[in-house]
Amino acid sequence: MHVVIAGGHGQIALLLTEILAAEGHSVTGLIRNPDHAEDIAAIGGRPIVIDLEQADAEHLAGLLASETEAAVDAVVFAAGAGPGSGAARKDTVDRAASVLLADAAEQAGIRRFLQVSSMGAGTAPDPSRGEVWTAYIEAKTAAEDDLRARDLDWVIVRPGSLTNDGPTGTVLLAEPPAGRGDVTRADVAAVLAELLRTPAVSRRVLELRGGDVPVADAVAAFASAS
Repeated sequence: MHVVIAGGHGQIALLLTEILAAEGHSVTGLIRNPDHAEDIAAIGGRPIVIDLEQADAEHLAGLLASETEAAVDAVVFAAGAGPGSGAARKDTVDRAASVLLADAAEQAGIRRFLQVSSMGAGTAPDPSRGEVWTAYIEAKTAAEDDLRARDLDWVIVRPGSLTNDGPTGTVLLAEPPAGRGDVTRADVAAVLAELLRTPAVSRRVLELRGGDVPVADAVAAFASAS
């Protein structure tokens, strides 16, 4: 399997790269900063430097279709403007870059698309949390809406509050609303890896937080229900 991850130097993306590369899969990480290339290569991935805020879909589709080492089986949108960014970049990264990747995937004939969204997407943001939070939730919601309208084998994953604790191996994975809660980045990466191994789970919005169901079983429940 060959997977391309947008936002390849993010914490979840790096953990996912490690999991997949250790299993012998090919992983290409799309990164904006060339200084991050060594980090991806060191864990078995292949970095490609491209600024998703500046690229066009045709150029990105060309990378996906012909310039990577092997045919791409799936793309994962794990990019985000990150903490400290303003409202404008929530739109250009969290929404527009996802739309760009989906456009490119369609042009390149890649059907499998996993999108890392956020708990709270799909609902009206709490204005008391400020302009940037509102922009973030609105961007994630718009990115979800765009993906759901496409004829792709998509899965949207909405993690709860992210922590850097080690993997627990057990989660709660459910259709909305799952209720708020924490989840480790390592467990998010494990769920994404399992979804990539389980193409029968398709066209679903799933919320994710800590729980007591083993990751493989949590994903398999939605494969059997598809």
